[in-house]
Amino acid sequence: MRQIPVIDLFAGPGGLNEGFCSLMGRGDEAIFSTAASIEMDPVACKTLRLRAAVRSLRGSERALQRYKSVLRGETSWEDFTSDHDAQKALDHANGEVLELELGPENRTRASSHIKGALQARSAEGGLWVLIGGPPCQAYSLVGRARRTNDPDFEDDVKHFLFREYLDIIATHRPPVFVMENVKGLLSHTHRGQRLFSMILDDLANAGEGYEIRSFVVGDDSSALFSGLSPGDYVIRAEEYGVPQRRHRVILLGVRRDISAARSKILQPSTTPNVEDVIGHLPRIRSRISPARQDGWDAWREIRNAGLQTAGVAKGYRPRLTETGWALGGPAPVGRDGELEHWLTKAGIRAIVQHEARGHMVTDLMRYAYLSAKATTGTTVKLGQLPEALIPNHANARSLDAPFTDRFRVQAWKTPSTTITSHISKDGHYYIHPDPSQMRSFTVREAARLQTFPDDYFFCGNRTQQYHQVGNAVPPYLALQLAEVVAGVLGVSA
Repeated sequence: MRQIPVIDLFAGPGGLNEGFCSLMGRGDEAIFSTAASIEMDPVACKTLRLRAAVRSLRGSERALQRYKSVLRGETSWEDFTSDHDAQKALDHANGEVLELELGPENRTRASSHIKGALQARSAEGGLWVLIGGPPCQAYSLVGRARRTNDPDFEDDVKHFLFREYLDIIATHRPPVFVMENVKGLLSHTHRGQRLFSMILDDLANAGEGYEIRSFVVGDDSSALFSGLSPGDYVIRAEEYGVPQRRHRVILLGVRRDISAARSKILQPSTTPNVEDVIGHLPRIRSRISPARQDGWDAWREIRNAGLQTAGVAKGYRPRLTETGWALGGPAPVGRDGELEHWLTKAGIRAIVQHEARGHMVTDLMRYAYLSAKATTGTTVKLGQLPEALIPNHANARSLDAPFTDRFRVQAWKTPSTTITSHISKDGHYYIHPDPSQMRSFTVREAARLQTFPDDYFFCGNRTQQYHQVGNAVPPYLALQLAEVVAGVLGVSA
């Protein structure tokens, strides 16, 4: 079977891409393959290229084993890239990924890249899929709260990047497209008009026109799916096997002139929690910032002070490991099932990018205090902290100040809150629930909550890695979206 090409716009580190390219059909062959990814962030492009190369090495066991050896720290990146098959795969990936900021000034270049990628797959005029989501910070609920008084907010370019997506739809006429964005899009207005209604109208009337379908609500009464309400396009990821409360608008566009099957919808599944996916990872201690103050003795003193303030007994001191690498063993997930297989299927026998970042002493004490309180079921707002732990902010003591939950412990027994790119700035909203570790989530923990497989490596420094993870669509959710799209195109997974 010929693979169906995928064009990925605003690709980020490749979450949507990973899900689509992981969907297998008969004979255990991938149904979709990436023809092109377009992304403006140069570091995310490095991640995309590496993953594209790894994906194309599925037939070369030698090169794949060398890649896994790199992740385990047993060999160097130079050894991996010197492999003939790896070199060939990396060359292919360089042609697949285009570093480009989509906008009016770059439309010709983007269009040329897409056209060339489709022609190379003999797919121009045939079956292919467009996926992606324009950057969403401008109309996310948090973004709008932060920028209410910004005079430039109404004209922010990020409001209108969906027009670039629309232009590509109108120019290249994909048989099917998948567009992802934040839930805040539903309530956002621009100059008095509902932006979501404008987007639906524009998408429905692009080219020959599209049916805009829901992934979670079917409508047997209308071929045009006109009976759907805006909320019917919201996907709550935790209802579909993702250990995270992530609510996103995801649209399924089907060109009206193609013979498309009626859409199936996503099937709800058991909701995993934080403990299921990160509870069995190696315990590691946080780092003290600045680094010159770091050390086991200083760290223990800070932790003990924080726990004592919270009233925790001195005997509560589980064993920790100094390193962020855990070699020589499997990477277990607490609950058996499909998600466990998805995360660990590569069998790399290591946990990579699982290293705690540094925090100021005052923040570490807050982390210890808040996580210890959370073990008793107590949630503490910013203004309710002990006097010594309240930040030196003008409104920190006010219980009605905005973002009073800016320090938040993620609970073991529930899905996490939404992993966003803000995790790259600090870890205050992503405090690990184990008081003995006194830290925020690592890159790997955030990646697991986003359902990235354990062999998915994020390029760049740690801040850039966090940013990529937070900007992604959960690949395990994308896998399920891909299955719905395959069904629309008449292909069985």
